[in-house]
Amino acid sequence: MLGRRTFILLTLGIILWFGGWGNAPAAAGLLTRNRENVISTKELRETLNAGLTGNFEKDTLMVIGALRDTLALADGDAQKPAAVTDARYKISAYASRYRADPEKSGLYSYTTMRTALNSLASYYNSTARRSVPDKVRDRVLVELQRAETAIGQGR
Repeated sequence: MLGRRTFILLTLGIILWFGGWGNAPAAAGLLTRNRENVISTKELRETLNAGLTGNFEKDTLMVIGALRDTLALADGDAQKPAAVTDARYKISAYASRYRADPEKSGLYSYTTMRTALNSLASYYNSTARRSVPDKVRDRVLVELQRAETAIGQGR
């Protein structure tokens, strides 16, 4: 037992002394003091919340705008993968934030948004290469318009 513990401590010491296994990017972030890749707690929180503020009306309109922008991008556009990733974060954060709130989850605007979000999430989460068909895209845009109208009416 003592030999095993000594071996582990010696191996760990060597790893820490030499800064990881060569110049591997995975080891560099974990074992060296590279401050360029470190993000602040505020940045991490904003990334996880996908920019949502907690104000239902503003969050809904922001997600609608982001999804419309993502759907407007052509399949070969260089910005599309980043926009789809951002949309996935927004869909997940929106659903997580308002699903458990009985006051918001009963609103027409929320149920309409969830219909649109579920349709898009099935395409965005399956694979990056699978694009949203025109029929589904048009239907999602109609649902987003309905949700936006409902927000304006307070329902």
